[in-house]
Amino acid sequence: MKPGSFDLADVKRRMQGAIAVLKQELAGLRTGRASPHMLDPIHVEAYGQQMPINQLATVSVPESRLLSVQVWDQSVVKAVEKAIRDSDLGLSPQTEGQVLRLRIPELNQERRQELVKVAHKYAEAARIAVRHVRRDGFDHLKNLKKDGHVSEDEIKRHEGEVQKATDQSIGEIDQALAHKEKEIMSV
Repeated sequence: MKPGSFDLADVKRRMQGAIAVLKQELAGLRTGRASPHMLDPIHVEAYGQQMPINQLATVSVPESRLLSVQVWDQSVVKAVEKAIRDSDLGLSPQTEGQVLRLRIPELNQERRQELVKVAHKYAEAARIAVRHVRRDGFDHLKNLKKDGHVSEDEIKRHEGEVQKATDQSIGEIDQALAHKEKEIMSV
């Protein structure tokens, strides 16, 4: 934000960033249904460095409870297999040449409830991030007012806009959480 002005678009962009992170985290939660995003958190020791699995292989979903990982380079197949085994996803790859097949086991009720708790934790972190952005916006407005750059009416209008953006963002977070919770419990 440049001094002497208020950029509502920047505030909204930062709030959307928190929501994007939440959606990525929720996509990584295993629901008993295969999703190529399940493997996003996995990093593989390859070529002397840690690399995300999507830079070494194509992940696809041939069936609703099966992931297929097509490794591009034969020399890293074992490393990809080891990274998947060592991850906390509880998946055991079956290797056929350069293709790894991952069966997604059924979730029991206890595990589903644990996943819902994790989803709630992710959502609360996103809400906190949005509230921090709101606080930053309000602080910026106070500084503008103190420096005499913006009138009292403009401050009130901008505060209302920031609060409206905050409410919309929290609503989006709650909606994403409710959708994920329903997905976890109904598989």
